[in-house]
Amino acid sequence: MYGIAAVFFIPFWRMFQLSIAPQDIVASGEFFWIPSDVTFEYWQRYLFQDLTIYRWAFNTLLIASIATLFVLVVDSMIAFSIARLSWPGQGIILGIILGSFMIPAYVNFIPLYTLINDLGLFNTYWAIIFPVAAGPLGVFLLVQFFQDIPTELEEAARLDGFSSFRIYSRIILPLSTPILAALGIFTFVTSWNQFLWPLIVLNNDQLYTLPIGVVTLRSVNALAPNVIMTSLALASMPLFIVFLLFQDKLISSIQMQAGTG
Repeated sequence: MYGIAAVFFIPFWRMFQLSIAPQDIVASGEFFWIPSDVTFEYWQRYLFQDLTIYRWAFNTLLIASIATLFVLVVDSMIAFSIARLSWPGQGIILGIILGSFMIPAYVNFIPLYTLINDLGLFNTYWAIIFPVAAGPLGVFLLVQFFQDIPTELEEAARLDGFSSFRIYSRIILPLSTPILAALGIFTFVTSWNQFLWPLIVLNNDQLYTLPIGVVTLRSVNALAPNVIMTSLALASMPLFIVFLLFQDKLISSIQMQAGTG
């Protein structure tokens, strides 16, 4: 296991060592594990001089946060209506949601593109947020969790005069905090790493997300790999911090996703 961990660690180590290596050492073409000389020139450049990366980080944080909030609210409402309410056709709707797992996301790109264009959302944050505002995985996970909550709690609440929405907000959601936290972290990470769809619907560099922005920097600094690696290291730092803070929740969300597969 430690050997496998080392294999995954090597690319990250290579990225950081190149980001602090001077240009003449990188240009020499010699392989090194630790550079003989160290410079933080490129880190200072992106942290204190070229502030564009902050704009991209803000865009990514805003999009990922709003998308996560939408997923938690919409998915939990859909799951509650399927798992705890009784209405005609709910089994068919759940079957359609489960069947959508079989459809590759790329198939939806063309109809989504035309829809976003018709709504006038092209080149806006909402063009990225709306397509991920509800996901079948979240609905499926929450339906399974909601079905395991004892019905006696709901029956007692209805005897006390609780409406369906009050049961959802005051009983179901507080009892579902662990799975909501896991789903939220997984959705945030997935939204943060989106690349292809934002690349399609955004053409304003002020609206770029970090994954798209660092690619544009790569084309500008094609002959300076240490500059490219510095931008990639900076782009990976926020998610690395998120992982350190919420690693237990993130691992549990991945385990839940694997369980559904």
